[in-house]
Amino acid sequence: MHIIEVIGRIFLSSLFLIEGVRKFFFQENTIMYMEEYGVPEILFFPSLILEIVFPVLLIIGYKTRISASVMALFTLTVAIIFHTDFQNQMELIAFLKNIAIAGGFLIIASNEPKICSIDYFLKSKS
Repeated sequence: MHIIEVIGRIFLSSLFLIEGVRKFFFQENTIMYMEEYGVPEILFFPSLILEIVFPVLLIIGYKTRISASVMALFTLTVAIIFHTDFQNQMELIAFLKNIAIAGGFLIIASNEPKICSIDYFLKSKS
């Protein structure tokens, strides 16, 4: 069953990892989109780093609880900033999708590290 947890971490993380890499190659479009919603350009690189580093940490299972908590907060923030036009059906779906993803991250954050993680290995060494 521990492999199921790894697959879940990979599934949740891959969305952000792939999107972070895509944003790196389409920086101008992403920055323009962010600015349309009042998010300053200076936050582009921190968000890019967050979308790449924390999903990798989740996949390998290092600092899993912290990483999952950060990703939950990030996902909720994105939902609130970019997807609150509930008159638009697609925006409502995107908002609910982000809420569900944040819930998945919170479930990961609430669990002890399992055998298929660096956290478990480090904990068992001490």
